[in-house]
Amino acid sequence: MKLRLAKLALFAAIATSLFAGAAQAAQCGNNAGGFERWKAQFAAEAKANGIGNRGLQALAGTSYATKTIYADRNQKSFNYSLQKFMQVRGSNAIISQGKSRKRANAKFFAALERKYGVPAGPLLAIHGMETGFGRFMGNANVMSAIATLAYDCRRSAFFTEHLYAALQLVDRGVLSSSTRGAMHGEVGHTQFLPGSVLRYGVDGDGNRRVDLAGSQYDALASTANFLRAHGWRPGAGYQPGQPNFRAIQGWNAAGVYQKAIAIMAAEIDK
Repeated sequence: MKLRLAKLALFAAIATSLFAGAAQAAQCGNNAGGFERWKAQFAAEAKANGIGNRGLQALAGTSYATKTIYADRNQKSFNYSLQKFMQVRGSNAIISQGKSRKRANAKFFAALERKYGVPAGPLLAIHGMETGFGRFMGNANVMSAIATLAYDCRRSAFFTEHLYAALQLVDRGVLSSSTRGAMHGEVGHTQFLPGSVLRYGVDGDGNRRVDLAGSQYDALASTANFLRAHGWRPGAGYQPGQPNFRAIQGWNAAGVYQKAIAIMAAEIDK
């Protein structure tokens, strides 16, 4: 997934315009029965809002993602106690590997902190939690997952924005109809939804491209940029009740996830 840095701001502006102007005529549904009809309705809206042939073809090729809907309805780990959640997610391994990665890339993380104000701990905790430091970035079809969630009535408005972003990224060759990612359509080392790629993706390895799946450095820099955009204050604490915990809350809505990130990050940053 590659995006020229110089075009990123333009893409974000276009996305904002499309999100604001998108018609809502396409009817959501709660099962596969109406998905094909919804696709046809949404394609007409997308074309009217400037989505090109490549994006429209990718939309036409999507299928109802039953596994995505199942995953969306059964996020059981978020109902665990904090202790159980950390055990299931392998917090001890994340902390240990996070410390090693911080030592091995000390200059990179110091540079990120100077630029974005975010220390290594939260970034590595997120990297470890999301993909096991890049070992598993998902095997779901991104376009089908996002289209299914935009169609599904549960969170249609939220994922409609990300579907428009995904279609734009397909038009520009950043995503394709075969791009693989997580069950909810997230991509890359730290699992960005398409709208977040447009808004927060940055070049972290200096090659003038943004590649959140191929470059952990781009993904980590983009995550730092995300946290800064969500109010991260350099030097302030990030535990519950401290100023920067709100930025961690912006990353994930589940309270148990937020607390686990803060705890692991503090251990990595020791």
